[in-house]
Amino acid sequence: MSHSTDEEARRYFQQAYSLQMKGNLDAAIDLYQKSIELHPTAEAHTFLGWSYSYKGDLRKAIEQCRIAIDLDPDFGNPYNDIGAYLIRLGKFEEAVEWLQQACSAPRYDARHYPHFNLGRAYERLGDIRDAIREYLHAAELEPGYKQALQAAERLQASMN
Repeated sequence: MSHSTDEEARRYFQQAYSLQMKGNLDAAIDLYQKSIELHPTAEAHTFLGWSYSYKGDLRKAIEQCRIAIDLDPDFGNPYNDIGAYLIRLGKFEEAVEWLQQACSAPRYDARHYPHFNLGRAYERLGDIRDAIREYLHAAELEPGYKQALQAAERLQASMN
């Protein structure tokens, strides 16, 4: 792989991300796919999956995350994303396994997200103490994470 091909793939990825954040999902999907054709990365597949999820195609989203994990099993984002998609599908027990893997993934900058999602899954399963623990852990990892603190406080209040 030449350096210029890598650079071109990176440019496509950055353009795709920018379009995705603006809500232009079809154009983002096209550019993520171009990036992947030039240089497949776990990040490009994960974010392509994220675009599919915004369009409501969770099957394709999960499929892209699985490809990302095959490319880089240390990358935490696709594990978290699969867990979040499974929560949306009501598959809470299955989500827990993926989210636990995300929490311990060696390469993950936003570790508070899988802990928050794990809290959501535990809450839906009725495991309130575990849910509170995960919400508080998310808030500890990301100080000022109001959504996690509010969820923990809401559950703690419901136990009294």
